Amino acid sequence: MSTQYIQTALKILLVLVGVSMMITQCRKPSGWLGRRVARAMNIGHARLAKWGLSHITIGREFTMLDVGCGGGKLIDTLAACAPNGKIFGIDYSSSSVETARATNAARIADGSVDIQLGTVSRLPFQPNTFDVVTAFETHYYWPDLPRDLREIRRVLKPDGVFLLVAEVHRGQRLSWLFGPAMRMLGGKYLTAAEHRDLVINAGYVDVVIEAQPSGWLSVRGVNPSETRST
Repeated sequence: MSTQYIQTALKILLVLVGVSMMITQCRKPSGWLGRRVARAMNIGHARLAKWGLSHITIGREFTMLDVGCGGGKLIDTLAACAPNGKIFGIDYSSSSVETARATNAARIADGSVDIQLGTVSRLPFQPNTFDVVTAFETHYYWPDLPRDLREIRRVLKPDGVFLLVAEVHRGQRLSWLFGPAMRMLGGKYLTAAEHRDLVINAGYVDVVIEAQPSGWLSVRGVNPSETRST
C-alpha cells in the first residue's frame, strides 16, 4: 500500500470525522466545541431573531419561555422587551445551558431570567404559565413534533402565543442544497403547509405563516381560551 494512498485515506477519514462532529454539535452542542457553537449561534441567528420577533407583540410584564434556547441571546432580547416580566429558557444540551447562563448572567442574578436543562417533551412548568413561548431553529430535532407542540400548549396561558421560527423549510429557493443537509443532520424538513397543519392539528388557532424567499419561516399560533374553543 503506497504512502500516497494512506495519506489520501487519512484525509478522507479526517473530513468524515469532522463532518460527523459538526452534525452532532448542530443537533446537541457538547463540550468546549459545543460552547463555541452555542456562542456562534448567538451571532449567526441575530437577524433571524429580529425578523421572527417582528411577528408578535410582547408586553412589558410578559412571562415567556424560549424552547431550545441555545446560546441564550434570544432570551436577552426577550428580557429587554419585557423589563417587568420573567423569561425562562430551556435546552437539552448542558453546554448550551452553560453558555446561555453566561450570556444572561446579570439578568439571572437580578431574577428576571431563569435557564434550565430540560426537554420540550416534558416541560418543567405548570399549565397556563406563559404569555409567549418561542422556538427558534430547534424544532427540526424534536422527538415527536405533534406531541411536543401540545406540550407547549399545555404551558401557554389561554390566548397565549406560540412562535416557531425556522431558517430553512422544504420548498424554499435553495431546497436542493438544504434538503440533503437536513437529511445528514437527521432533522425534519417540512413545507410551510406542513408546518401550518402541524400547529393547527395541535390545537392552536389563528395560525399565521410568514415566509421569505430566502427560506426564513415563522409560524404563529394562539392557545385558544375556553370561550374561543367552544
